[in-house]
Formats: sequence, C-alpha cells, structure tokens
Amino acid sequence: MKNSILSILFLTFVISVSAQSDIEKVKSTISKNKIEGHIYFLASDELKGRQTGSAENKIAAQYLANMLRSYGVKQIKDTNSYFQKVFLKKTSAATKTVFKTGALHLDKILTVASVNTDYKGKAIFLNHAQEDDYKNIDVTGKYVISIIGTKEDKDIRSAFSKTKEKMALAKEKGAIGFIEICNVDDATWSRMEHYYNGDKMDVAGKNEDSSTFSHTWINDQKEEISAAFDQKNEIDIEIIVEGIQKKDIISQNVVGYVEGSDPVLKNEYIIYSAHYDHVGIGKPIDNDSIYNGARDNAVGTVTVLSAAENIAKYPTKRSALFILFTGEEKGLLGSKWYVNHPVLPLHQMVYCFNSDNGGYNDTSIATIVGLGRTTAQKDIVDAATAFGLKAIDDPAPEQGLFDRSDNVHFAAKGIPAPTFSMGFTAFDEEITKYYHQVTDNPDTLDYEYLFKFFQSYVLACRNIANNPKTPFWIKGDKYYDAGKKLYQK
Repeated sequence: MKNSILSILFLTFVISVSAQSDIEKVKSTISKNKIEGHIYFLASDELKGRQTGSAENKIAAQYLANMLRSYGVKQIKDTNSYFQKVFLKKTSAATKTVFKTGALHLDKILTVASVNTDYKGKAIFLNHAQEDDYKNIDVTGKYVISIIGTKEDKDIRSAFSKTKEKMALAKEKGAIGFIEICNVDDATWSRMEHYYNGDKMDVAGKNEDSSTFSHTWINDQKEEISAAFDQKNEIDIEIIVEGIQKKDIISQNVVGYVEGSDPVLKNEYIIYSAHYDHVGIGKPIDNDSIYNGARDNAVGTVTVLSAAENIAKYPTKRSALFILFTGEEKGLLGSKWYVNHPVLPLHQMVYCFNSDNGGYNDTSIATIVGLGRTTAQKDIVDAATAFGLKAIDDPAPEQGLFDRSDNVHFAAKGIPAPTFSMGFTAFDEEITKYYHQVTDNPDTLDYEYLFKFFQSYVLACRNIANNPKTPFWIKGDKYYDAGKKLYQK
C-alpha cells in the first residue's frame, strides 16, 4: 500500500515537473517585442496588403522562410527550399459593367461569374428563381432576373450560400444569363464589391468552366428593376461586362519541419498552419487604400512562427510540420493545393492546429473554432488557463467559421483540425470595424493580450505534440468517418 502511494506521488510529481518545464520553455522563447516586430513588418504599408500573386506577397513569403531558417527549422527533404509552388489561374476584374432597361441605367454590378458578355434581349422575372417559380415558364435563350435569397430567407449571407444553386438551376432551365437583385446599403455593397469585383483566382489544373453563362448581382437600391416588371414578367434589357482576362500565376506556401524527439511518436506529425496573405489594395477610405491585415492574418502567421521557434529549440515528441499558406483570401487556395500535393504523406499528419483571425472583442479568452470536436480539447484548455485565458468554443456557429478557413481542407481528408483564434464572443461592431478593413493596422492591437494569447497557443502545441495519446475526432463529428478511413481505424 505504501509503495503504491509513493508511486502515485512520484508520478504526480513527474507530470507536474514536466508541465512546468513546458511552461518555462514557452516563456523562454516568446516575447512581446518579437511579436510586435513580426506583426509590424508583415502588416506594414510597404507590403501593401500581401495580396496573393503580388510582389509584396512574395516578400512576405521570403521573410517567413528566413525566419524558419534562422530558427533551425528544416527544409523538406529533396526540395532544398522552404517554398512549395502553388499553381493558380488568375481572372482579372471587369473594366466595364452596365445594366440598362428603358431609361434605367445602373452600374453597381457584381460579377459573380467571371464572364464577358454583351447581351441585348429578353429577361424574365422569376421572384426568387426557385424550382416552383419556373413552372409553365420557358426561359430558354433568355436572362432570368430574381430577388436574392429565398422566399423564406433573404438575409445577405444566406443569399450568398444559395446563389450557386440558383445559378445552376437557371442554366438547367435553358437561360443564358442570371441576374440577382438586392437592396443593400453602400457600406455593405462596398464590402461585396471588394470581394467579387477584384481579381479572382483558383488552383490550376482544375476543370475549367468554359461556359459563357453570365451571373451578376445588381444593387437595386430604388427598386427600379422590380418596378419595370410591375405590369409584366418579361422586359428588354442590355447588360455589358467587359475586360475580364485570365492568366496563369505561381504563388507559394512556406513549409518546414522539425523532427520529433520520441523514436516512435516522431513518425506522427502535428501541422501548425496559418495563411499569410491578405486582400491587398482596395477602395480608399479616408485616403487609405491598403488593407494591412494585422488581425487577419499577421497575428495567426506569427503564432505559427512562435511555435516554430519554440519547437525547433525544444523538440516535442511528435514531429512538427509548419505550413504558411498563400491564397486563403482567394478561396482557401494554398491549403486546397497542399492537401492534393502534400510534401509528406497525409496519413502521418495526426492533427492540424490552424491559426486564423477576424478580430477580437474579449481579451480574457481565446476562441477555438472546433474546440469540442477533437480529443485534444483538454490540452488546449489547460494551455490557455496556464497563461490566464479561458478557452471557449465557436460562439457563432451560424457563421460556419470551421468550414471557412484553411483547416477545412485537412478536416475533409480526415485530419482533426480546429482553428485557434483571438477571443470573440460574437461578430459584433468591434469585429467588423477591422475585419477586411483599412483600419486593421498593427498599432490597433493589444500586445499585452497577444503576449498571453501567443504563449497559450505555443503551450497548446506542446501539450498536443507530447500527449502519449494520439488526438482524434470526437465520435459523431461529420469528419469522423473520413478520419477513420485516412488512418485505417
């Protein structure tokens, strides 16, 4: 009995010392000055918003690669480089967009489908252009015009989620173009324009759509298009979209690794990931046109750099793979490319600990999107607690955040993949004030909070990588079966 008690006390002491040791290791490599230095460079005006494909995006990638090199993070074997080339196809913005019917002339148009068009002919109004709205109506060879969203839900976010489905239905019914009309304020429209009317990209090699089908949104603030249909469901329209061009470009993911210290567990890898691109230069607001992206996602990028420096100095039992993605803001393209061109076998990747941010409104917490979806929850919660923060799960599931960052491509392959974010309790004005705005600058961040946040992330990385039990999905998660297939469980 006495021996058993002594054994338990000894084990408790060993665990306590080990945990304390990891906390001290974290403290020894992270400083507020380092955090500020990295963020002020990556989110500087000189990098012009780090847009994918730009020269400044390449400068950011070189900076990140040099940091990995300075820490002693290794290049991927047989590549002799920290760069993974990402082959993309770029589609330029339209240079001219016009909609006319009768005396009405509008130019507030979003090009949802990047297709040049010059159409004069008939357009049919079909309410919300759902299946029932097409009953007994032939739209072959004509344009369909509809209200955004559905009869049940006209919310702008829901409308975006339905737009591809509605376009596909219009094509199936024989239409040659599809226009959705909305009525939103100028600020909302400006954000929509920045997303849709800028340059677009997709990964190269994907089956390209050679369709000439035109799909646009028009901001009908005075409801003049709706009024044109008051007495009839068919009118004559003219729509012009000009100047869209396509070309191939090459961007780059930044990748490096540190081998684990355990002779067995080193065959398992934890991925530490973040995207380093942002949205570049856009419409000037108060004479500022640079979208610096300090929160989104210089902060996330630097958390991964911090983990790389720490783990390179103090290797964990499992191996570490650090991936900094390009093209997230263009549609999660860097991560999409990576999972289809991995530098190491995906079945060896047992966890992807992503770091991405939109902003924060509570400096007492860290928000982990997907916290409760994997068995690593306690490792993350304990790490946040150690540095005075409370870890919470996604407070806004209606936003679909888990499936809107680079982690989702890994999750779809079966790899457990939550996203570590700064503390937010809702998508409120404090978030939207900075999210994808010219105001998201380094001097607006709370670096005392970030110091605790960074330490929490790096300790969580160490906890997960040193845990004797391999992390996995919680049973019942929508990616659980994909995980069983990947790891042949």
